[in-house]
Amino acid sequence: MAEFTITEERTDSKGRYIASAPGKPDAELTYSIASAHLIIIDHTGVPDDWRGQGVGKALVQRAVEDARARKIQIVPLCPFAKAQIEKTPDWQDVLNPAQ
Repeated sequence: MAEFTITEERTDSKGRYIASAPGKPDAELTYSIASAHLIIIDHTGVPDDWRGQGVGKALVQRAVEDARARKIQIVPLCPFAKAQIEKTPDWQDVLNPAQ
């Protein structure tokens, strides 16, 4: 797996996680803040330089870990994020039950 760091940028209504490493384009996962208790993951973008290195999955994992820490739920509209959460039973506790 590649060496990278994940940071978060957040406003009152939106946020994103950014995976970065020197000399590589950024990968990102974006979300909307629906309420104090719910985020909607709407996009995961991983440039070709990062493909197959676990970066997208690491972005989803960070979103899940932060959701747990903040005691919020996730609606994964992004097909990639939804597939990763469905394949990982340990992450499903943060899913919004109304899906």
